[in-house]
Amino acid sequence: MELRDIEILLTLAEELHFGRTAERLHVSQARVSQAVKKQERRIGATLFERSSRRVELTPIGAKLVEDLRPVYQGLQDGLERAALAAQGRNGVLRLGIMGAVGHEIRHTLAAFRTRYPGCELRIREAHMSDPFGPLRAGDVDVQVTWLPVREPDLTVGPVLFRETLVLAVNAEHPLASRTSVTYEDMADHVLIDLPPTAPDYWFDAKLPRHAPSGRPIRRGPVISTLQELLGAVSTGEALSPAHAQAARYYARPDIVFLPIDDAPPTEWVLVWRTTGETGFVQALAHLVAEAGEDVRKAGPAGPSED
Repeated sequence: MELRDIEILLTLAEELHFGRTAERLHVSQARVSQAVKKQERRIGATLFERSSRRVELTPIGAKLVEDLRPVYQGLQDGLERAALAAQGRNGVLRLGIMGAVGHEIRHTLAAFRTRYPGCELRIREAHMSDPFGPLRAGDVDVQVTWLPVREPDLTVGPVLFRETLVLAVNAEHPLASRTSVTYEDMADHVLIDLPPTAPDYWFDAKLPRHAPSGRPIRRGPVISTLQELLGAVSTGEALSPAHAQAARYYARPDIVFLPIDDAPPTEWVLVWRTTGETGFVQALAHLVAEAGEDVRKAGPAGPSED
């Protein structure tokens, strides 16, 4: 069976439509029909039931697709590894990670190491005080960060996972007894701030300047690292938004993490320098994009955004 025929069968099994399959693979519908009929003659059984209204896999077709899918993926992976090796791209990929986000994407990282054993994946710590600095300095090849990213020299890749936002407060703070809070509640208190090295729009997405009523949300101590954030909250100096990971990885008796009811979910993405895109950056982005609708949602509470 030719590799192209396998690709056609697998794509048709997903689309269940000859026209969409042809469009997706940039071939004619006649080529799709030819590939299906060829394999049906070879096997001696119908693989797809076709009518004017629908296309459906037969039981034999479904079993064949199930058997072919891992074989096809293995072939694709092997070709991709060979292409990277031919281009001298066996080497290193440096990935910038904030806080414990690396644990949230551990399955993705494990899959990358398995698929590209010739690439050494090195994890580098990044800080929310300067989210894009390491990229521009060439210290990392690709960065995991939250949206939005509006930097003309950077490329925004696929979404790794989504999670909710929480508010970190001192355990003795008046809000600590609440089950959740809103941005309106924050207008009555002082919140942390980030230094000018972090774009305003980027942090404003987590902590708007004004509550829904228009009241200003006051910002106080400027912090640069996660530990400084936790310290400011612990002493009661300020409150701070954090990602839901924080309650899992940074739980401590003097801090309470409260869900923010009106905060939009956070999307964590891959970002890299447009002019610094390498084969392994493309490979990691491709692996993440393969997840598609299976993008994992982070649990109800786990690391922050250092």
